[in-house]
Amino acid sequence: MKRYLMGIDLGTSGTKAALYDTGGRLIAEASQEVALYYPRPGVVEQETEDFYTSAAATIRQCLVTSGIDPREVAAIAFDSQMAGIGSVNEDFRPATRFDSWLDMRCQPYIDALDRDHGDRITELTGCPPTCDHGPKILWWKEEQPEAYRRITKFVVPAGYVAGRLAGLKGEQAFIDHTFIHFSALSDARRGAWSDELCGLLGVDQSKLARIVAPWDVIGQVTEAAARDSGLAPGTLIAAGAGDTAAGALGAGVVRPGMVLDTAGTAAVLAGCTDQFTPDVANRALLSMRSVVPGLWNPLAYIAGGGLALRWFRDQFYNNLRGQPQTAAGDLYDEMTAAAQAIPPGADGLFFSPHLGGRICPAEPAMRGAWVGFSWGHTQAHFFRAVLESVAYEYALYLNILRELIPDLKLVEARVIGGGARSAGWNQIKADVLGVPYQPLQRSEFATWGSAMIAGAAAGIFTDLAETAMRTTAAQGQPVQPRAEHAAVYQQAVDQYHRWQDNLGQTFRSLIPTLTQ
Repeated sequence: MKRYLMGIDLGTSGTKAALYDTGGRLIAEASQEVALYYPRPGVVEQETEDFYTSAAATIRQCLVTSGIDPREVAAIAFDSQMAGIGSVNEDFRPATRFDSWLDMRCQPYIDALDRDHGDRITELTGCPPTCDHGPKILWWKEEQPEAYRRITKFVVPAGYVAGRLAGLKGEQAFIDHTFIHFSALSDARRGAWSDELCGLLGVDQSKLARIVAPWDVIGQVTEAAARDSGLAPGTLIAAGAGDTAAGALGAGVVRPGMVLDTAGTAAVLAGCTDQFTPDVANRALLSMRSVVPGLWNPLAYIAGGGLALRWFRDQFYNNLRGQPQTAAGDLYDEMTAAAQAIPPGADGLFFSPHLGGRICPAEPAMRGAWVGFSWGHTQAHFFRAVLESVAYEYALYLNILRELIPDLKLVEARVIGGGARSAGWNQIKADVLGVPYQPLQRSEFATWGSAMIAGAAAGIFTDLAETAMRTTAAQGQPVQPRAEHAAVYQQAVDQYHRWQDNLGQTFRSLIPTLTQ
């Protein structure tokens, strides 16, 4: 019996590999930075091959550190950033640089799709037009026709690295079904490419990778890849998943009514349902297919939710106190403790966390703002308003989800990421949302989610939902919502959302002035 599994998370700026035993215990982990390139304003690219070399290096480091025999690794799987797109030629080598989700060259194509086909794209894919595969593919087709002709298939990082390890040819390229809501080209319910959308967008389906399930075995580690990575030749390779989907699985968000809060640089809130519910009316929720069959993860996010906390700390707390900007943990605790002494609603002070534009619903012109402060507001009020703003945004997402699925009962929010360690912030979010907040014992979730997928591919796990619930334990008791704050926060949420609507209109009207 092979006793180990590997999961590798291919992030935007770094790769993390982790080795687990089949009981879910972390044996070894390693990470390596991956470069982002900015050739000119608005352009953000990566070298697709860097995903492979960083994965090979971190896999090898895990094996060396652990001292295990590589032949005891049963299978391996990858998850990756989801909205960017790369490409391969017929030999499965990069045909172009990887077009990052941070790259906005495709904005005119997003606008055109939103104007001409926005409702239909949302209905079929579960995701409104945004900076993802479809608009990027159109940019390459229209703006770089020579490069477009060289492309055999468009691929995501997880599919590229797995394909390189397996020695695939370009025509064998694949994409797993957790990514396809981000394509603008899929029929999400069927888990297939949409003839209708491909026709409307003018995209050649022959350049789209075949769609597979996350646990499908796409090949085995070749002799050449074994030399690069230290893995044993013949090790099974699973298709893998998107990073958010892998994180939800790793966190055990696998039952309808559960919620995942990723309290990281981006603040992501993902529900779990057994229904596909495209949000055509609001264009806020993105309906992602779960790794677990029959489940969906409707989600939305603030691009810089957690980043707003760090920005406030560095600009308005560290600087004022004359402290070095490296004492992050203690300072956050001190700031949150001060904020907890402020009443719910921050005495009428509101903050907009969209310092770089609002993602869901899309308002690119939005920026940060405070409103309602007076002589009596203190530094602690301002920080409490920052913490509450993320909870107010989450309340919008859950209100939309309840409208789409009126009988959905929300039972628990599981919180991961750096912000999960803040009991004070968890309490604020529990109070605003009316949902118990449960921190978890693990520190890594996407890599464990990928490792579980590898285990399913190897036949070690037959029920991914049961495995996830069994192997991801709670960290203490859940933070319960406090009934005495419900009325205050309901009023604050209503006021916040009316203000946000007005703020979006204000920033849209100011664009010509601000850019002169």
